[in-house]
Amino acid sequence: MDRAADMRAAGVDYIEAQIVPMQLENDASFAEAKARVRDLPLPALAMSYLFPHDVRLVGEQVDETRYRRYFDRVVDVLRLAGSHVVVLGSGWARNVPEGWRVQRAEDQFLQALSRCADALRGTGTTLVIEPLNRKESNLCNSVADGVRLARQLNRPEVRGLADLYHMDEEHEPLSALSQQGGWLAHIHLADTGRMNPGTGPGVGAYHYPQAFAQLKAAAYAGLMSCECGLQGEPVQAMRGSMDFLRQTWQSLEEQT
Repeated sequence: MDRAADMRAAGVDYIEAQIVPMQLENDASFAEAKARVRDLPLPALAMSYLFPHDVRLVGEQVDETRYRRYFDRVVDVLRLAGSHVVVLGSGWARNVPEGWRVQRAEDQFLQALSRCADALRGTGTTLVIEPLNRKESNLCNSVADGVRLARQLNRPEVRGLADLYHMDEEHEPLSALSQQGGWLAHIHLADTGRMNPGTGPGVGAYHYPQAFAQLKAAAYAGLMSCECGLQGEPVQAMRGSMDFLRQTWQSLEEQT
């Protein structure tokens, strides 16, 4: 959020703000976060980096009272910001401990998702399950996996997410975007080395025309955030990526 003015100058439409650095369990920090999100030069339509590193949603160290109290504060911030989406990545919170049954872990994860859905009911914000590559999490590693969990829960407040970086790491075909598109409510974008879109060899090693064609086939109309590092001067880098993405999307519209 400290770079919101630069993002606006670069032509970015909105911010995907990080929640953990807000330190919402601290009363003073919670009050400060609420004041900040009301006064941003760009709307924080999405938020991610959800749970603190010592929170567990799975395993024997789950503290439901704590994570529910924490998430209630998250919802207050989301409401004030007018956020459409909150991303549940947080691999540390959902990793299945050694010796813990995967099915039991999934049941715990679904229970946590249900508690979050209860808190989000009527707010207009959707929680999206972010599939992570196996280096970051051992629970939910594909777009299909995230959608399967969302469908199993079957709550309107919970949907799936697709992240091109994690899909590439897991060698997941881009066809998953159209196959699961009806249950996707958010997209994360990046390019080679998890840098900003349009910077890979050959102007984007990630195949954006194919990825966007798959999203169009699914009639995807949600948000898309760049979750990545930046090559070069930040404002110019962001502006270049926005131009690259918009031109790629527009070229597909012209073809159809």
